[in-house]
Amino acid sequence: MDEVDLRHLRRCVELAAEALEKGDEPFGSVLVAEDGTVLAEGHNEVASGDRTRHPEFELARWAAAHLTPAERAAATVYTSGEHCPMCAAAHAWVGLGRIVYATSSEQLSAWLAELDVPPPPVRTLPIRDVAPGVAVEGPADELAGQVRELHRRFHRGGFSPARCRSGGRPSV
Repeated sequence: MDEVDLRHLRRCVELAAEALEKGDEPFGSVLVAEDGTVLAEGHNEVASGDRTRHPEFELARWAAAHLTPAERAAATVYTSGEHCPMCAAAHAWVGLGRIVYATSSEQLSAWLAELDVPPPPVRTLPIRDVAPGVAVEGPADELAGQVRELHRRFHRGGFSPARCRSGGRPSV
């Protein structure tokens, strides 16, 4: 992981903060082309009631509609949190390239357990267990504190569990 990767991961954390400010779970992602061009970005939008509105899933859909198979394979998805199984599968099925994440599912699960947040309805798994052919890098230890604080604010900030990704439970 280099400084370019960290710059994109910092943007993901900014997007996660934007999601939180809108009352959604703090997850953000950026899709970057092989030449470094930011192609698309997004944050969680599950407060709408559609719990599949994860940014990683949305970027996979966008890539399938707008990029050639070669462009998808050369692209990198940066994300504030390791993909959930649904997003990891979508990433692999669409044929996207490398994933770089700021925080792991293991870290998130530990933080949420400390906050007494119940486990998710779908088991958290490392990306490599779901999509073993995808190159994966992470976590970025220098961003863990910021991401942890976003999740603490979400789960201790009085947000309604009905508005979040998994009924108040983590899904990555």
